[in-house]
Amino acid sequence: MEYVLPASLNDAIGLLAGAKGNAFVLAGGSDLLVRMKGDFIEPDLIVDIKGIGELAQIVQTADGFTVGSAVPCAVMGENTALRKAWPGVVEAANLIGSKQVQGRCTIAGNLCNASPAADSVPALVAAGARAVIAGPSGKRTIAVEDVPTGPGKTSLAKGEIVEAIVLDKRPSNSGDAYLRFIPRTEMDIAVVSAGVNLTLGADGAVASARVALGAVAATVLLVSEAADAIVGTRLDDTAMEKLAQACSAAASPIDDKRGTVHFRKKVAGVLATRAARIAYERAGGK
Repeated sequence: MEYVLPASLNDAIGLLAGAKGNAFVLAGGSDLLVRMKGDFIEPDLIVDIKGIGELAQIVQTADGFTVGSAVPCAVMGENTALRKAWPGVVEAANLIGSKQVQGRCTIAGNLCNASPAADSVPALVAAGARAVIAGPSGKRTIAVEDVPTGPGKTSLAKGEIVEAIVLDKRPSNSGDAYLRFIPRTEMDIAVVSAGVNLTLGADGAVASARVALGAVAATVLLVSEAADAIVGTRLDDTAMEKLAQACSAAASPIDDKRGTVHFRKKVAGVLATRAARIAYERAGGK
């Protein structure tokens, strides 16, 4: 196995594109090293991007935020502007692993690990985040939900790497939230999770919304029916019931020792309604 610490993004792309055998990007290593120790993968090349300065920055512009793919989740939590604009995204990122892991793990790595139970991904999908992909043919930008294609699989081509995650400027009177259910109080993966992002109109009703579910399908689900259920409402009981029903109906989880299909479908609706209320309050709703 060869380990390389490139000095630039172009160097990293060149290494990945020219690799013979299995090549992996090491952003934080919190997933990659576990998979290696468990003999799930055997890399021929590891490209460590932590030494690439341009990927280790959070940049705020008039259009929003760009979070480099090597930015640790702990750094996201320390960024006051990002935390204020996208509290649900930051909260989700700060649920990954322990305090020690937080100093290494990244949302780009969490995304590309392509676990259906990834914490940051439902929140990013709900937020309408985009991934900037750099590769031998140049750059392209795609919706975050289009990166994972199944458990452990992504849409990235050979030589491509996630350069950054882009979050738009937060509209006024809007809010987001992320919640998950785990058997333990911390340091566990989600049995079910939900992210909600919404914006209120001048009348205080929900003008637009995005609802995403994690750990209930092969990839994170963006549930348009759930969003439609609350648009035009102030989250009255009828709207909340429709939201919960839409989430439960959309969920197609597995049945295992961590939770039954029936349980996961029920909890998906419960978490989505709770996250929606938090997002609504953050948007200024009453």
